[in-house]
Amino acid sequence: MLKCRRTLTVLTLALPLVAMAEVPVLESSSMQGSSYPPAGYGTAGASAGTGAGAQVSAQGMLFNQLQQMQQEIAQLRGMLEEQQNEIQRLKREGLERYQDLDQRLSSGAAAGGTPAQNSADGAVSANDTPTPPAAQQQGSAEAADPAKEKLYYDAAFDLIKAKDFDKASQAFTAFLNRYPNSQYAGNAQYWLGEVNLAKGDLQAAGKAFAKVSQAYPSHSKVPDSLFKLADVERRLGNNDKARGILQQVIAQYPGSSAAQLAQRDLQRL
Repeated sequence: MLKCRRTLTVLTLALPLVAMAEVPVLESSSMQGSSYPPAGYGTAGASAGTGAGAQVSAQGMLFNQLQQMQQEIAQLRGMLEEQQNEIQRLKREGLERYQDLDQRLSSGAAAGGTPAQNSADGAVSANDTPTPPAAQQQGSAEAADPAKEKLYYDAAFDLIKAKDFDKASQAFTAFLNRYPNSQYAGNAQYWLGEVNLAKGDLQAAGKAFAKVSQAYPSHSKVPDSLFKLADVERRLGNNDKARGILQQVIAQYPGSSAAQLAQRDLQRL
């Protein structure tokens, strides 16, 4: 009896152990043979990080493009300012040429001639038509037609008064081609330089002024033409040439108004 009780007691103590031994160990088949961490772990976070990086990269590209555009705009503004300054300079020079030409026309009409009218080449009348000396009249009386030449010259000069400089330049050029030895040729050559200067054609103006002293060395317009030639050289940036011509005017024509103007401009160079 006692032995049965002992056996029962042993069985009673062993039952919980058996029950615990029979409880299965939970190992998922998916866990077996796989690496840690499981597949897909942290995928959402990685995607978010990639998107943020792409966004930062795109913002950097936009920032660089914006900086480049700002630099280009600054360069364009600088170029625009330079062009505006150049336009203003050309306008000022054009206005100065017009005012100078108007002053010369007005002074010529008021004084009955030009500043150099008392030279040996003859006087200049109120409409700037010269009275040639007797020797020139005798030498050209048979071949020349003074009346026709005067009409042609006056018509060209009227175009200056009307400020139609393009047509005036064409008219004086045609006059010089037709009447190169006319008593009005020296004046026509000088005014051809004036109208080309008023047009802003510095090269043509310089050639016309230079030809006055070359083709008509004793003409009354030589001092004025040399002074204007110096002005053209100065505008072209040839200050040394301009200075030499002004000194020539002062030395060769000391009593002329051109010499006085040359002295003034020489001090400014």
